Amino acid sequence: MRCLVSGRVQGVFFRANTRQQAEQLNLTGYAHNLPDGRVEVIASGEQQALEMLKIWLSQGPELADVIEVVSEILPMQKFSGFSIG
Repeated sequence: MRCLVSGRVQGVFFRANTRQQAEQLNLTGYAHNLPDGRVEVIASGEQQALEMLKIWLSQGPELADVIEVVSEILPMQKFSGFSIG
């Protein structure tokens, strides 16, 4: 799954908290900041866990102000763990 998260999502520990959520859900992938201020999240794993992550992304951590999450399903990819960049 690929999600593009917009709003106040950079500089508020969004990526680190996303990694924590993903690891709790046994998802792999990554989260990184985009130059336009959004955060891109690529996650791989069980469908139910992906849906739970997407719900969490729509709220984010306490300091975030999420405006929108745009998601798409991608072909399954293999990652070792969940990284932030």
